[in-house]
Amino acid sequence: MRPSEPDLALLRGLVEIPSLSRREGEAVEWLVARMAERGFRASVDDAGNAVGEIGEGPVHVVLLGHIDTVAGEIAVRMEGDELVGRGAVDAKGPLAAFVAAATDPVAGVRVTVVGAVEEESPTSAGARYRATLTAPDWCVIGEPSGWDAVTVAYKGRLTLEVALSREARHGASPGPTVAEEALALWTRVRDAASVRVSAARSFDRLDCRLEGIDAGVGDGLVERARLRIGYRVPPGVDPGDLEDVAARLAEHDGGTSVVVTTQGREEPVRTPRTSPLARAFARAIAAAGGETTFKEKSGTSDMNILFPAWGCPMVAYGPGDSRYDHTPIERLSIADFARSITVLKGVLGRASDRII
Repeated sequence: MRPSEPDLALLRGLVEIPSLSRREGEAVEWLVARMAERGFRASVDDAGNAVGEIGEGPVHVVLLGHIDTVAGEIAVRMEGDELVGRGAVDAKGPLAAFVAAATDPVAGVRVTVVGAVEEESPTSAGARYRATLTAPDWCVIGEPSGWDAVTVAYKGRLTLEVALSREARHGASPGPTVAEEALALWTRVRDAASVRVSAARSFDRLDCRLEGIDAGVGDGLVERARLRIGYRVPPGVDPGDLEDVAARLAEHDGGTSVVVTTQGREEPVRTPRTSPLARAFARAIAAAGGETTFKEKSGTSDMNILFPAWGCPMVAYGPGDSRYDHTPIERLSIADFARSITVLKGVLGRASDRII
């Protein structure tokens, strides 16, 4: 199965434009122009998102995928049935599928496609701005799930920066270095997290990782160390409690100053797999010859921001294997891209059933 040539050109063109998080402007303008050519009422919103609206009617469906990517340039090319390139899976493939599926309007259904900015940054500015607007009837988040699977849950995320500083000491002075103090603090935080949740399933466990360390830096008067600690938070665990524990563990009786700052925080989220939207996906996938799998993911997405704000039926969906996310071999099956467009069209067609 292959997509139409215009849909394939849309996908490849979008992947070919670099759009590192917070530097998405060129890709946004390009996508707005392509949506306008397809008949969308297209513009850039106040957050810098690419927005295209098509169709009229009482039912409103938002298809929101992120247009930004992580760093790492990958030469865009076809390898057999796969398009290789940064963002092909995460998440320009799902976003291009949204535009392709919505191009043919469904009677009574208004569809808004959003290419959201900064999803790969702690700010998530694109989704946070859209969350201030009126909730739609249904919302689909563009993330790789596989063409025959739907994601209904994501862990939350908490990112802390811990800054240590003290008066400079001679290298031969007794006692731990500032780097050793930082590592000792990390060990206390990690050990505290390890006893928080003991669960058989990975999704239900609390993960705590040292994402970065910069230690032993000084100017001759003050020496510093900095830790970046990241949590993946399952349902049932309050990120605020984790902040409090880290702050208490960072308290120090010696001459070292320790400051804990929250860099990013999203609550865990789970949506019903029995919602009208989830059922519409199950029927559309079955009609396309697949059997639906419902997934729970350890990462986060814009669903963590939008579901608490909107509360409408919501799932994440898109072509692609999430094992390729953020890797040097990111690639997307063109056949699965085509199948996902078919499924999304089926879902939008079923949205019209909500019209009374």
